[in-house]
Amino acid sequence: MFREMRRFKQQLEDQEALDVLRRGHRGVLSLIGDDGYPYGVPINYFLGDDCHIYMHCAPAGHKIDALKKCDKVSFTVIEDLPKQDDDFALHVNSVIVFGKIQLVEDREKVLKSAMELAMHIFPEQKEFYKDDLERNKGRVQILEITPEHITGKKVHEQ
Repeated sequence: MFREMRRFKQQLEDQEALDVLRRGHRGVLSLIGDDGYPYGVPINYFLGDDCHIYMHCAPAGHKIDALKKCDKVSFTVIEDLPKQDDDFALHVNSVIVFGKIQLVEDREKVLKSAMELAMHIFPEQKEFYKDDLERNKGRVQILEITPEHITGKKVHEQ
């Protein structure tokens, strides 16, 4: 159902691809938008212990409308790697996840995931996010991607 990577020699092992997702915190969520146009939006995320991807957003808008029409998505993360001495080439790892997205309805899971996301990105701001989440808990929406296929790639562009 999913294509094999054409440049298979650059493919990351499955665990390496998961590690890239685990380390990252920003990716591009791509859905089928209005009139069938692709809709890609940068969004913060974290990889849960269940290897599902969690992100937060407002409870209404283009993303919500799109996922209600079609739950199939792709999610892309790029990890910049340090440049080598005397090497001007770009070094990156990238991961593409194909899967299905859904709204998380369980309010306890929504609040727990929102706090996990905040701690993944800004662990030094725990008290701020704890207070912010308490004030805004009724407006927070969490999205969950259940991966169906994950491919990672190591790129060294010369």
